[in-house]
Amino acid sequence: MHQLVVHFFVFLLILQAMPKQTQIIHDMFQIKGGGERLVIAMCQGLDTDLLTAHIGPNTFDLSQINGDVINLDALSRIHGIKTWRLAKAFKNLKTEQNCYEQIIYSGVASPLAVHHFPTAKNIFYCHTPPRFVYDKKSYYADGFNPLKRMAFNLLVNWFKPQYEKAIKQMDVVLTNSHYVQARIKSTTGLDAAVIHPPCDTHRFKWIAQGDYYLSMARHDDLKRIDSIIKAFLKMPDKKLIIASGGGQTDALKRIAGNAKNISFTGWLNEAKMMSLLGNCLATIYVPLDEDFGMTPVESMSAGKPVICSNHGGLLETVIDGVTGYFVSSENLVNDIIQKVNLLSNNHQASLMRSACEERAGSFDTQLFLKKLKEFL
Repeated sequence: MHQLVVHFFVFLLILQAMPKQTQIIHDMFQIKGGGERLVIAMCQGLDTDLLTAHIGPNTFDLSQINGDVINLDALSRIHGIKTWRLAKAFKNLKTEQNCYEQIIYSGVASPLAVHHFPTAKNIFYCHTPPRFVYDKKSYYADGFNPLKRMAFNLLVNWFKPQYEKAIKQMDVVLTNSHYVQARIKSTTGLDAAVIHPPCDTHRFKWIAQGDYYLSMARHDDLKRIDSIIKAFLKMPDKKLIIASGGGQTDALKRIAGNAKNISFTGWLNEAKMMSLLGNCLATIYVPLDEDFGMTPVESMSAGKPVICSNHGGLLETVIDGVTGYFVSSENLVNDIIQKVNLLSNNHQASLMRSACEERAGSFDTQLFLKKLKEFL
């Protein structure tokens, strides 16, 4: 009996010493965004542990993850130094080396942890090279006063070489669209393989054909919700519901004024958002320079066509005239009006339902996991 107990504890010690298979390291969980959904899908589908620098109150419930969840709680409460704090947290990560066979990195700052795992297979899922470092550096800098601009440039000069050194240590680089694949090549010189993000197609359901259009995008100026509002101000007989929230909410409400056909919901729980989506006539999503855009895929999964921008990763998801309509940036407001009228007439949105659902199946979570496992 004594020997059995000894052997049992020796077995436990050996088991603990064995390397675990996979850990995912993601920048932070601050919102309910597409990147966060992707990481949760990977954690669940691959049965992994998760390490992140921050878990906020307005993000997804991470208790659904079976593996260990480690929160470094490293996000600064001081506005403007978020990236620096995240980068420092991952760069100076205190963790046991060589305890995982594979590490999957997601985000902008998380790759800086790569030097802690020299014997692991390091896989980077790049949602985009950091825009503030590369193609949108001037866009962000122009929005700062001289003092903040100087601090911003110092951050870029400090972060860029470390980021580039880290991603060159990756064994595999993956990304979410051919559009971002080309950006990765042009900015870093690296070749990335494309695996489109996953959509839990069984979660989104067509419920009824309502009489309102739905915007689900975060309230950010690059999402151009202001143009959607301006279009519906010219169509008082058409209803628009603006869900979600963000830094631009107050400004968007001022633009909408007291228009009776435009309403704001604020942030919603999952059930209410699913109900809004399942009952709408169609969705509108017109961001500028979108990397991939999960919202149109979710909309199509619910059998709802999408009015969306005619550039970026959206060209890889929506089929113009089949699962929605593209609108041009050159005449955005009027183009939105035209496409709304097209969808509102002759039950056109209903006729697109089956094509939308079929198209969404190309981005199903199980297909995503199957493709991902080919690189593990």
